[in-house]
Amino acid sequence: MFDALDAGLLNIIITTMKVTLPSSAISAVLGTALGLLLEGSQFYGKRIIVRINRTLMGSPPVVVGLVCYLLFMRKGVFGFMDILFSVKAMVVAQVMIITPIISGMVYSSAERNAPNIRSFAHTMGASAGQTRLLLIKELKNEVYFAAISGFGRAISEVGAVMIVGGNIRGKTRTMTTAITLLRNQGNYSEAIYLGCVLMAIALCVQLVADNLKGKEAVGDDNY
Repeated sequence: MFDALDAGLLNIIITTMKVTLPSSAISAVLGTALGLLLEGSQFYGKRIIVRINRTLMGSPPVVVGLVCYLLFMRKGVFGFMDILFSVKAMVVAQVMIITPIISGMVYSSAERNAPNIRSFAHTMGASAGQTRLLLIKELKNEVYFAAISGFGRAISEVGAVMIVGGNIRGKTRTMTTAITLLRNQGNYSEAIYLGCVLMAIALCVQLVADNLKGKEAVGDDNY
């Protein structure tokens, strides 16, 4: 039943990982840095920036995909890069979607906990650099949860990657876009099969991340 699907399944899985893992990692770094920077800074218009970020957390993926398409099309601002309908363009689109989510979650967590952490650090005579390191260490669980949430959004993304990737077989077809195509073709059994594979991969990645996080926690306790 799944011969046609199985023939290209490995390529689809690899493409999905090529898009999801880099975009999740880049967004985790950018989102965490922006969230902490926003929380620790005081400037005019900060509330507006926070509200804009919260708005972007719910950005429709198809809108982000359209913006990326217009930027990377031949006549677009970044058309000279010639990356439209490629994995690179899909990664950029996902970073634009995920980064506000992670930065917003990190900012909310830091806003609740950072004052007490800074107060403790000040009491202990910590320097500014030591205070920042302590802040990151104390918020690592929140940062981890934000990063995992970003990964979940990335691996389930359809609209943006469909627009900028084009769902090209053997090149930019991911598991979610393949499921969409199979559904449009009426191949529901194969779509369900591929959906189960997608869920299994997402579970495995999360289990690996949880295991690494658990080992890190044990190492901190031993230290």
